[in-house]
Amino acid sequence: MPWAAVRARADKAPPAMAVIFDGLLASSESQGGGPRRSRRALRNPGRTLVAGFAGGVLVGAALLMLPVARAGGGSAGPLEALFTATSALCVTGLAVVDTPTFWSPFGQAVILVLIQAGGFGIMTLASLLGLVITRRLGLGSRMVAAAETKSVGLGDVRTVLLGVARVSFAVEAVVALVLTVRFATTYGHPVGRSLWLGVFHSVSAFNNAGFALFSDSLVGFATDPWVCVPVMLAVVVGGLGFPVVLEILRQHRRPRRWSIHTKLTLVMTGILLVGGSVFITGAEWANPHTLGALDPAGRVLAGVFQAVMPRTAGFNSVDTGALNTGTLLGTDVLMFIGGGSAGTAGGIKVGTFAVLLLAIVAELRGDPDVDLFDRRLMAGTIRQALAVALLSVAAVVVSTVALSMTSPYSLDEVLFEVVSAFATVGLSTGITADLAAGHQIVLVVLMFAGRLGPVTLASALVLRERGRFFRRPEGRPLIG
Repeated sequence: MPWAAVRARADKAPPAMAVIFDGLLASSESQGGGPRRSRRALRNPGRTLVAGFAGGVLVGAALLMLPVARAGGGSAGPLEALFTATSALCVTGLAVVDTPTFWSPFGQAVILVLIQAGGFGIMTLASLLGLVITRRLGLGSRMVAAAETKSVGLGDVRTVLLGVARVSFAVEAVVALVLTVRFATTYGHPVGRSLWLGVFHSVSAFNNAGFALFSDSLVGFATDPWVCVPVMLAVVVGGLGFPVVLEILRQHRRPRRWSIHTKLTLVMTGILLVGGSVFITGAEWANPHTLGALDPAGRVLAGVFQAVMPRTAGFNSVDTGALNTGTLLGTDVLMFIGGGSAGTAGGIKVGTFAVLLLAIVAELRGDPDVDLFDRRLMAGTIRQALAVALLSVAAVVVSTVALSMTSPYSLDEVLFEVVSAFATVGLSTGITADLAAGHQIVLVVLMFAGRLGPVTLASALVLRERGRFFRRPEGRPLIG
């Protein structure tokens, strides 16, 4: 049958059959070795995501190395450009140079585009552009987008992509408007400057990037709720994950019908936000270098702000380097856990942490199964959560040991920077810019691995699942 006829039938086919037709069309339109590469991409969409992000980092670094990207003449060095591009695309926020003074408006615009592309998912963004242009998606594009957005079915990817775009731009627009008005009316910035500040910080907040156009981040607005609260809300919404946000919008009147993933993410997010706020506010209440210098209302606002940011947004309203050692360690834990899956947050994700916690509780109670919201968790889910968590711990420990043995900084400072990089948070004790070139490259690798590692690892584990027709006899080694 001519392929024109196949395409005509695909346009009229039901959604379920459209997926099959799209797969045939994608294979037919890739000639000269293309189908073989396409099949490889379909088998491992995570590999395509990694390649896409790596290409985005290289393009961003090349743009930042242009003389026009740097303020005051000259051009950025390769490491400065690579570090900044990786931090922006991986929505981290760590920096080796002062963003508002080192980069020109063009360079800041490049950083903003990288943040938006990284938060939205560079492969998801490419699929959305393809949808807008061609009004259709092939099977390959759907699988790649599904790996990024955690769509349940391939037929839902189109809806998810459009929903992601609407939610992202809607939240960013509202927050940008509030910040623009505040910067213009209260702090006397010109309208154009206020608009740029509002848009930049809104996009940076929603995508959990933490880049700021003020040298001290948001320390100058520590007691201003009209700046801090919109930024916090954007961080929380972006950190919940797109599947959660979209399901809440669709089923906001019927919370009983929310999926187990949505319920788990909301519960754990609430616990971590409340617990983190109480912990940080109490631990830093009398510290004259952080919350102790503010009035009581300002201390509460700054304490809550500092508890929200470790969910992988690197803004800070107090000097992070002046936090108590215990507060730094607690912040390490919050950063490592991170936010929701399939969103702009990093870390091992609250779902992974919750599954492991529930597995521990079930074992202590002697329960044979791990139950959650009247459902029994599959053994494969628990194994995948354990693999993601332990490999993440290994990455953090190895990097911390390597940097602490070869740098003059204390263990708590090095651990904080490593966890911040791996969890794509961006908070810093102030040592990142002073680290040696080799140490900064380690942080670059951690940021890249932290942004893509958990999702690609989880996808790979799912794809590697296979059935067995036999089971070996049980064995029980001694534990503990």
